[in-house]
Parts: sequence; structure tokens; C-alpha cells
Amino acid sequence: MPKSSTAHKEKKTFSLSRQSVMYLEALRKERRSRSMSSILEDLIRQQQQAREMERISASVTRYYDSLTPEEIAEDRAWGDFAATQFPSED
Repeated sequence: MPKSSTAHKEKKTFSLSRQSVMYLEALRKERRSRSMSSILEDLIRQQQQAREMERISASVTRYYDSLTPEEIAEDRAWGDFAATQFPSED
């Protein structure tokens, strides 16, 4: 079975401060990981997810900031209407 493109790895060499290496090693032990590479992959993935969430949040903020007062009132009216469509919890 062919390997997926996400499974392809490139070997790179980096120079890190002693503190960074110690931090990565502590994370590796804490997570019971077999390799520093997997720890670095996790940190990169977390950073990518955080940046994507920031991008989405900024996009949502831009959208709502761009609404006219009439559009805001219409959205509010639709929200109020939708809230009446749920069964009562009584």
C-alpha cells in the first residue's frame, strides 16, 4: 500500500539552545513519546491549529463588523424566531 503524502518525512538538522532541547526532552518523557521528532510535529501542529483558529476568528469578526444596522436587526429577528421553535423544557 502506498504511503500517504502526510507520512513522507524530510530529514532536517536544526541547532537549538540547550534550554529548548531540555524542554523538548521533558515533553518527550512526559508524553512517553519515542522520539523528539514526534514532539516537534505535535508542537508545529498545535501552532498551525492556533493560527487557523485566529484566522477564522478574525474572519468572523470582519464579517460581523461589516454588517449594516438593518442586517444586524434582521439576524437578531431570525435568532429570536429560531429560539421560539425549540420545545419547552417545562
